[in-house]
Amino acid sequence: MTAKADFPADDWAALVRAPLIAGMAISLADPGGPIELTKESMAAMRSVLTAASGDEPQLVADVRKDFENEAREHHNPVSGFKPKNPQELLDELTRVSGLVAAQATPEEAEAFRGLLRTAARDAADAAKENGFLGFGGEQVSARETEMLAQIDAAIAAPAA
Repeated sequence: MTAKADFPADDWAALVRAPLIAGMAISLADPGGPIELTKESMAAMRSVLTAASGDEPQLVADVRKDFENEAREHHNPVSGFKPKNPQELLDELTRVSGLVAAQATPEEAEAFRGLLRTAARDAADAAKENGFLGFGGEQVSARETEMLAQIDAAIAAPAA
């Protein structure tokens, strides 16, 4: 069983912020206005704060718990992480996924990747894109769909 204590503090902080990084990647893929950004960010946060039904690995439960503590204390889990472009977000997701894959069981690593996928998908579904005052537009734009695929590739399980 892999848990928070199995990671150095800096690596653990990266795991806790990773779901927001996935949501940020969606927001940067097809930037809308401040309302869309807020909806996407909140959706990514909700996906972490909403525990999955059934049993989940201790690793994911610990990530959720620390994320919740950060939110309750009004700390920004992504403070200090200043990406310059969407590729840096994908690179960070790849790095974090690799940290988990190296330390956790395959089942735990897949559950963590599932958390990242859910955060990204929830962000993509949160706001319509390319509309005007809520009219028209599409729920998930082509650029967001492309970013979802890039996130999935970035966090894919390493080949055995």
